Amino acid sequence: MEIKKILVPLDGSVLAEAALAPAVELAMKTGAQMLVLLRAAEAHTMPMADPSEAQVTAVRTAEEYLAGARERVVKAGFERVETSVWYGPPAEAIVEAAAFRKADLIVMSSHGRSGLGRLVLGSVAETVLRGTTVPILLIRPGNAPVSSPFVSGQVTAREIANV
Repeated sequence: MEIKKILVPLDGSVLAEAALAPAVELAMKTGAQMLVLLRAAEAHTMPMADPSEAQVTAVRTAEEYLAGARERVVKAGFERVETSVWYGPPAEAIVEAAAFRKADLIVMSSHGRSGLGRLVLGSVAETVLRGTTVPILLIRPGNAPVSSPFVSGQVTAREIANV
């Protein structure tokens, strides 16, 4: 697999930014031509209110954030970086941007939600996985919660191997 363009979705959180360093390292090692930093922007307004100003503010805030993230990537030694703000829900924006920008790889982190948090908030990573054919490198930050049947002892790898 040749990696020319890597898409890195960011939401402004420390957990999402855990994908930046691995993406930069991978871009350098593979000789990628471009790193695209993506931020989905959404404005939430009151019903019957004009959303225009809130939308402009959300996009402007996303652009400012990505400019800072771009600076950090360039300082880390990778200069071929573009930024892209997409208006809409995060998973949909990531899938659409990956197709539009012709990304060869999506490098993103997972917030590691499980149980009720995942049910209520959803899993952007899982939705992206189901919505694209672009390969995904999913980074799990060290401080993300771990919830696995393998860790809790409910199911062992040996039991699965014996199936």
